[in-house]
Amino acid sequence: MAYPNLVIGDDGLARCGWVGSDVEYMRYHDEEWGVPQPGDQFMFEKIALEGFQAGLSWITILRRRPGFRDAFHNFDIAKVANYTDADVDRLMNDERIIRNKAKINSVIKNARITQELIADNPGALYDLVWSHQPDVQNPTRKVMTDIPAVTAESEALSKTLRKLGFSFVGPTTMYALMQSEGLVDDHLVGCHKAQ
Repeated sequence: MAYPNLVIGDDGLARCGWVGSDVEYMRYHDEEWGVPQPGDQFMFEKIALEGFQAGLSWITILRRRPGFRDAFHNFDIAKVANYTDADVDRLMNDERIIRNKAKINSVIKNARITQELIADNPGALYDLVWSHQPDVQNPTRKVMTDIPAVTAESEALSKTLRKLGFSFVGPTTMYALMQSEGLVDDHLVGCHKAQ
C-alpha cells in the first residue's frame, strides 16, 4: 500500500518525506534519526545542537555539525563548562557554526549544569531525558500532519530541564530531541525504518 509523505530513494527504499533527495538527510534518517546514543556527552551534544536549530532547518545544523564538533571540543562537557569570554569571542568569529551569542552562552551554561548533574551520578542527564519517554507509542503515523510538534512528555521534559537552569530547551525543541534520540518513533508507516 502506498502512503503519502514518503519518498522512494534511488536505492528503492521508502523514507519519510522530509528527507527529500538530500544524500546527507537520507544517511541521517537511516543511521541516526530515532537511534538512541547512550551517554551524557551524546545527550549534551543533542541538546546543544537542537538548541542551535531553534528557528532554523535541521539540515542547516547537520551540515555544520562537523564544525560545531570541532569548535566545541566534541561537546566535551568539562571542556565546554570551562569556556571563558575568550571562547565566546572565538565562537562568535567561527563561520562554521551558527554565530548566535545567546545560543553559544546557553551551551556553556548548559554544560556547567550538566557537569554538576553528573558529577556524582554519571548517566544522570541521559537517564533524565529517557525518564520522559511516552508509555505508549503511536505506530500509525501515516502523514506528516499526524506528527505533533509538542507532546505532554516534551512539555514535561522541557519544564524539568528549565527548573535545573537549562535554556533553549522549549517543548518543541525537546520533542525534536525525543524524535532524534528514539524516545518516540515518528517514522511514517511505510518507511523502511518504521517499527
